[in-house]
Amino acid sequence: MTSPLPNLAEFADELVIGLLDPADQARAERLEREDQTFAQLVNAARKRFSALDQTAPQQDLPSGMWQRVLDAIEQEAPEAQAAASEPVDLDKARQRRSSSALFWTTATSLAASLFLAVALGWNLMSTVEPKVVAILLSDAGQPVAMIEGAADNTTLVTMLGETTVPGDRVMQLWTKPDPAGPPVSLGVFDKPRKTVLSVSGLPSPSTDQLYEITFEQPGGSPTGLPTGTILGKGFSSQPH
Repeated sequence: MTSPLPNLAEFADELVIGLLDPADQARAERLEREDQTFAQLVNAARKRFSALDQTAPQQDLPSGMWQRVLDAIEQEAPEAQAAASEPVDLDKARQRRSSSALFWTTATSLAASLFLAVALGWNLMSTVEPKVVAILLSDAGQPVAMIEGAADNTTLVTMLGETTVPGDRVMQLWTKPDPAGPPVSLGVFDKPRKTVLSVSGLPSPSTDQLYEITFEQPGGSPTGLPTGTILGKGFSSQPH
């Protein structure tokens, strides 16, 4: 994304999900610091998408990670000791304090990023290479599923949060390769967990493509079109 400024709510969502390129991510982070309204949108998005952290099993930290963090911290120690022996200079003291604050902010952000990567299994897309990603939202605006579609229409469905499937229903994933055409089924699944679906004969998925999940009778919709209650829907974006 480039200027003009995009829709703030969508910009906040893409920052939290991790869909922004480096330039736009820096722009969003700066806006979060400077604009209270955008900061509130980011905070709300983090709460909505916190369910993403629960979609992957816990994994151990990579060997030697903490030692690398400690080594980075210890590199600051010689500079701090040298500064303590110098005559007090208020300007330099302010600069050192600012530098120290920046270091700890960076170190904290690094640690948080590493923990998030571990929590998400280092790679949310472990079974197919995504061409598009979509977060499906309920009518209440809560994330219910993450869709990752490969070029060959192999699709990874990651359910988010708690999903209760009625006992006499299954879930069916739909998409609209042609915005003006009817929804097309990508497959049926009955358990609210990570699922891989595969279908042939469809064009490769593209950005702004609609995806939705509905509750249908066992075996899927008898009409070939959605007939049941919509669990969640959303449009795809290109992953970065």
